[in-house]
Amino acid sequence: MEKIFNNTQVAFALKSDTELDRAYFLFKMIDNEPLVKIGTAVTNFALKAHLPVEGLIRATVFDHFCGGVSEDDCLKVVDKMFTKGVTSVLDYSVEGKEDEAQFDAALEMTLKTIEFAKEREAIPFAVFKPTGLGRFFLYEKLGEKKQLTPEEQAEWDRVVARFEKVCRTAYEKDVALLIDGEESWMQDAADELVADMMRKYNKEKAIIYNTLQMYRWDRLDYLKKLHAEAKAEGFHIGMKIVRGAYMEKENKRAEEKGYKSPICESKEATDINYDNAIQYMIENIDMMAIFAGTHNENSSYRLMQLMEEHNIPKHDSRVFFGQLYGMSDNISYNLAANDFNVSKYLPFGPVRDVMPYLIRRAEENTSVAGQTSRELTLLKNERQRRKIEDN
Repeated sequence: MEKIFNNTQVAFALKSDTELDRAYFLFKMIDNEPLVKIGTAVTNFALKAHLPVEGLIRATVFDHFCGGVSEDDCLKVVDKMFTKGVTSVLDYSVEGKEDEAQFDAALEMTLKTIEFAKEREAIPFAVFKPTGLGRFFLYEKLGEKKQLTPEEQAEWDRVVARFEKVCRTAYEKDVALLIDGEESWMQDAADELVADMMRKYNKEKAIIYNTLQMYRWDRLDYLKKLHAEAKAEGFHIGMKIVRGAYMEKENKRAEEKGYKSPICESKEATDINYDNAIQYMIENIDMMAIFAGTHNENSSYRLMQLMEEHNIPKHDSRVFFGQLYGMSDNISYNLAANDFNVSKYLPFGPVRDVMPYLIRRAEENTSVAGQTSRELTLLKNERQRRKIEDN
């Protein structure tokens, strides 16, 4: 298969020289693990102490990894990316909220993004996190098969009602809806709820998508089990396939509580697991739809190859590639230039509220071997190319 991801001219066509320099500077910082630790600690402190740092954060890390502070604020980024055929998933990235008013606010925001997506070809998906609509503790308790108190049951009924409202709206507006994956010890309850929504709203095609985190060794079996149910009951499966974002947390908890870690024993095992899930879905594409969330070039080439082998057109709406905004532009823009469906996850929200998300991104980047150095190499190559071109 032709190697297309090294074309930096295509990858960074939308970046001005200044934006290119800023990106290089940012990844240089992220490449330094002690610096990331210090930086995140200082940022957390500054925000808690209400120091006037939001402007600085906004001008650097926020604008690189986020679309804006509101959905309207994101539109110039959305429209700009769409000129190159790259679509957007507006992701309201406010994390760790714990009360009913905030869950209702997140529900309203999700409904708003569905409405937004319905009106714009450039936004093919809406997205939310299960814990955006209900307390983590409830998912966890249900996942452990424990009895809820009457108060908790009433609270859980409200969570289910929020899910129902979002999924029904997505179905009525014909907007595909991605539901993010979270920690394994709350995921079982979320999985059950999402599977119920698939049964209800994925009769003709996949509208509701769950997320499979393939750094978990049990997820392919889960997919196969769900597939058997889908065949028996007549519904389609939508899945976002990712490697996963909570590895350190997962391993630490497993060790502390003395159970077998749900995480694959090596990066290689995760990669194999990821590619096997993609292959399984492509082989059953008549009942499935894939959102392949990956920054891995090999996995992307593998999916391109599988599509070719199974005669799946590049623009088939059942197969999307996805990357995060501010990362892996070499994959996103080169895929789009070659007519594949590509979406960028575009986080947005008030600077202060989105910081936990950004900090997780920075930490994740330092822990994924080779990710940051690849970004740096590509940025360096493009700066070099432009210098030569200017001379």
